[in-house]
Amino acid sequence: MDKPYASTVIRADADEVWAYLRDFGNLAEWLPGITTCEIEDGGALSPGAVRRIEGAGGVFRERLSSLDDAERSMTYEILECPLPVRNYRATCRVAPVTDTGEAFVEWYASFEADDPGRVAKIFTRGVFAPGLDSLRKRFG
Repeated sequence: MDKPYASTVIRADADEVWAYLRDFGNLAEWLPGITTCEIEDGGALSPGAVRRIEGAGGVFRERLSSLDDAERSMTYEILECPLPVRNYRATCRVAPVTDTGEAFVEWYASFEADDPGRVAKIFTRGVFAPGLDSLRKRFG
């Protein structure tokens, strides 16, 4: 596993899930282990916005690279973090499950690291999977 990836199906309309997920500043509301998430620069719904996140893993600063309402996707990059990672870019995407009316949500990233397998596991098991589980329960 060299790339972090997690996905889930949420029992809610894709547009409803996207309306919540697209807020770059609400991470502390739904991601386990995050104590604060503040927008330092820009608006929470505008590409270029920078958020500062504090939690069990330390302090992270991330910039929103793109927000695409038509595709229900957002991409962000890490500016600073305690993990040994470079050129980190992650995407969250919400798609409709057409036969059930539910939402399919996926979260994935690409990056460079000296030990990419170890770092991928940290993001997949420590951030993406628990985050999507929490998001699913929020709409459950």
